[in-house]
Amino acid sequence: MQVLTQRLLLRPWRDSDRLPFAQMSQDAAVMEYLRPLATREASDAWIDFQISHQSSHGFCMWAVESRASGAFMGAVGLLRIGFVASFTPAVEVGWRLARPFWGQGFAVEAARASVQFGFDELHLAEIVAHAGIRNIRSRRLMAKLGMSHDSAADFDHPRIPEGDPLRRQVLYRLTREAWI
Repeated sequence: MQVLTQRLLLRPWRDSDRLPFAQMSQDAAVMEYLRPLATREASDAWIDFQISHQSSHGFCMWAVESRASGAFMGAVGLLRIGFVASFTPAVEVGWRLARPFWGQGFAVEAARASVQFGFDELHLAEIVAHAGIRNIRSRRLMAKLGMSHDSAADFDHPRIPEGDPLRRQVLYRLTREAWI
C-alpha cells in the first residue's frame, strides 16, 4: 500500500526508517507540541504501533519519502483514535515532519493525500484532527485542509497529565460532503 503525490511517497514503514525517525523525534522543535518519544525504544514502539495499525485497519501514519531524493521526511497519515472523548470513535489525520522539510508545503500535500485516501478508499464519513491549543502551525494546516474548528468539542487529552500545557486540545472536523 502506498499513496503518491506530486513530490511525496506515503508508504509502509521499513527498518531503515527507524534511525531517521528516532533522530527526528529527538528534535525539540519537531516534538514541541507532541508527546515525547524520549528513547530509541519509544520511537521504535511508535513505529511498531503504526505497522500493527496498518495491518489491522489498512492505514496508519505512513512513512513519508521524497520522490525526488528518496529521503525519509517524517510520518503523515490516518489513525483510529485510541482514547474516549465526546467525538470518538473517530479517525484522525496527523503529521510530523523533520525540520528540514518545514515551510515547503509537504505536510499539507501529504495530509491532503491522506484525507483523500480516507474518503475515497476507506469511505469515511468524517476525519478529525486535534492539536495542543497553542499549536498554531498545525491549526493553520487543518484550516488549509478545509477542516472546521469545533470549539464545543475542544477537550482535555486523557493521556496527557493535568498541568501539562499539551493537555488542552482543539478539535477540527472535515466531512466527506465538505471535502467533495
